[in-house]
Amino acid sequence: MKRKIMHLATASIVATAVLAAGCQTIDPYTGETKTASATKGAAIGAGAGALLGILTGDDSKDRRKRALIGAGVGALAGGAVGNYMDQQEAELRQRLAGSGVSVTRVGDEILLNMPGNITFQTDSSDLNPQFFDVLNSVSLVLEEYDKTVVEVVGHTDSTGSAEYNQALSERRAATVATYLANRDIDRQRILAFGQGEMQPVADNSTAAGRAANRRVELTLSPITT
Repeated sequence: MKRKIMHLATASIVATAVLAAGCQTIDPYTGETKTASATKGAAIGAGAGALLGILTGDDSKDRRKRALIGAGVGALAGGAVGNYMDQQEAELRQRLAGSGVSVTRVGDEILLNMPGNITFQTDSSDLNPQFFDVLNSVSLVLEEYDKTVVEVVGHTDSTGSAEYNQALSERRAATVATYLANRDIDRQRILAFGQGEMQPVADNSTAAGRAANRRVELTLSPITT
């Protein structure tokens, strides 16, 4: 899915550094030897800040995929794409069952809708503690399916100014992206930006509608030739 990105931002996010441990495995989709990193714990809290760069432009996702292929990540082709995404979707549904996160398949992409009631407190970009388990589960899947690019998009309701909401949505997207990166997901696989109040999914004139609009969406796309 293509989105017009309206704002370039870099956000300061508090993160705990993690170390990667590698071992050689065989990729079940391509037969290639790859290095699989052991999953490490990570948390967002008070401490030293980290900066997350944000790519912009209608083709930002495609440019990131090309860069990853150029760096030797490898790519999927033909019937392997559908099989790869089918298995990834099934594992996400299993791990996220009962979490409040919806899993939607759109062609060869998977959309994870993470509502505001489980992600952030009102007017805050600090992760809710109960959201850690959700992101940990997503990280485990992304680590296994390493030919996937992750687009993290923050959204708000229409309360407050458009400029404030835009900045808040960017901070929230960057927080989620940084958490994933600190769970051993290659930063080059992650894009993050905010859409503020520009893409509501419900009526902002009602409390329920505003709650639905305060969300973070993750779109998972395969790296293909």
